[in-house]
Amino acid sequence: MKSLSLGTRIALITVLTSVVTVIVLLATAYNELLGDFERVLTQKQLVETQSSADQVNRSLEARLVALQAFSTTLTDGDSLVSRQQINSLLGRQTTLNDYFPEGLTIMDENAVAIAENIFVPGRIGTSYADRSHFKRALTERKPVISSPIIGRRTGLPLLSFVAPIESDDGDLLGFAGGIINLKESQLIPSSDNQNQQALFKVLDTERFIQVDSLASNAPMPELPAPGENLIIDAALSGVTSGVVTDRDGQRWIYATEHLSRIGWMFLRAFPYELATEPAWASFQKFLAISVFATLFLAVAALALTRATTRPLQLMSEKIRAMSGDGAVSSRVSESGPSEVRNLAVAFNTLMEEREGLDRLKDEFVSTVSHELRTPLTSVNGSLKLLRSGAAGELPPKANAMVDVAYRNSEQLQHLISDLLDFNKSVAGQMPVFPETVNLQKAIRQACEGIESMANHYRVHLEQNLSKDQTVIADPARLRQILDNFISNAIKFSPAGGTLKIWSSPAPHNQVRITVADEGDGVPATFVDRLFQRFAQAESGTDRARAGTGLGLAITRELARLMGGEVGYYHENGAHFWVELPAPKSRSETFGDNHENA
Repeated sequence: MKSLSLGTRIALITVLTSVVTVIVLLATAYNELLGDFERVLTQKQLVETQSSADQVNRSLEARLVALQAFSTTLTDGDSLVSRQQINSLLGRQTTLNDYFPEGLTIMDENAVAIAENIFVPGRIGTSYADRSHFKRALTERKPVISSPIIGRRTGLPLLSFVAPIESDDGDLLGFAGGIINLKESQLIPSSDNQNQQALFKVLDTERFIQVDSLASNAPMPELPAPGENLIIDAALSGVTSGVVTDRDGQRWIYATEHLSRIGWMFLRAFPYELATEPAWASFQKFLAISVFATLFLAVAALALTRATTRPLQLMSEKIRAMSGDGAVSSRVSESGPSEVRNLAVAFNTLMEEREGLDRLKDEFVSTVSHELRTPLTSVNGSLKLLRSGAAGELPPKANAMVDVAYRNSEQLQHLISDLLDFNKSVAGQMPVFPETVNLQKAIRQACEGIESMANHYRVHLEQNLSKDQTVIADPARLRQILDNFISNAIKFSPAGGTLKIWSSPAPHNQVRITVADEGDGVPATFVDRLFQRFAQAESGTDRARAGTGLGLAITRELARLMGGEVGYYHENGAHFWVELPAPKSRSETFGDNHENA
């Protein structure tokens, strides 16, 4: 890219901009086209699902109307007809026998079976008053249909129809009941008639069973648990249509229709590819035209930009001629056209400001190291002597004031040391002496050194390491990194919490050491500035004032000096990690010591 002329670069920019524009237009057009096919397929799903539901509803309604009409023939206006007449009427119902192949049953006003057209041992005399649909029929005095049930005497998956028998005065005389076997009946549309790529299911939303999978003499199959079948989960969410991805990653377009009469939901789903395939076929023609137009535009842009930038090329040649021997300098000549001259002046001014800032920084660091550190060391030593009683025993109030002064001088000394360490590491002047370090030993020593702090904060330290894990690092700098991570984690852990430390293999022959606490983690708005110097997420709090804001910045620089990197993520607590190189030739293997917090 550096060897390309300005004209070529502008041409490339123009062509790339055009290509990107065309790609965006193509993507937009394809998405719109795909959306149209998706909407058409979804609408088709809705229509077919509604058709299946209507088909079942019409079949149910025909059976219910026929049963209700039959119930009116079982009374003489005041009471039920005789048992002989009931049996005679049952034997004449050819249409009802087709509607209810599992049998017709007549019950008295207490829902006790008194007659049947198909003999089932033990059914006569059985009370069905505890069935919910009988209770509903008794309360509403209207024909009702039950949810899928297992017959008490037959053991079959049944659908029960009940029509009240009433006198002319509206008194309840009994019930006429019809039964169909859901497994054997043709009530539910067969999935064999559906598109082979489609899914078709009938769900009972009251009992959470799959009606189309009922089997004779078997328990009614319950719906999969939430999360096992994402298509069924989407259907039960209340959204009547949409797109869902199953556990295998395949996308489906689904539609549902609810038959509230019996609490059934009809679900159909098609693979999303049925929408993408025709959309892609239609899109290919448009793609070919767009590619041809882009190539033509590229050739035209190259010719036009070369003609346009020819004067600039001539000016650049004059500038190179003005530079003499072409030696690289931090300054550029402030001559030439006004645009170039203004740019040169701005660049030279910027370089002067930058050099001034560098000098100011160097002067500041020099002042800190020579003017502050030396007297502060003397002050700190004097305060130590006062605290130890070298100048005699101090009064309690004076002793307390000396303690406060000593703690603050220690804090200031840490701040100065951290600042000097940071500047050394950035400048590459921080000495590191890499060697093979046993992680188990290094982390154990770090935990032992900071155990008193953990006890103060009531935090338990938990290590999960293999004794054979090693890294290439400077032991002292590794200890400094671990101390920073562990002390930060302790400060931000809840009382009684557990701080976990583990290691795991990382890409590019690295080993990752992770320190995880159970705290709230770093605010999302602060994560980008987490490893910058003087940055503190809880500025203004006691915990913020307890640090310098340089610890994590120094940690990052130390890790980079040793060929590693640091990072952070939140997953049930804050996780700080450092990756360091592993020995290039090693036979040990890593056990599965990583704990997902």
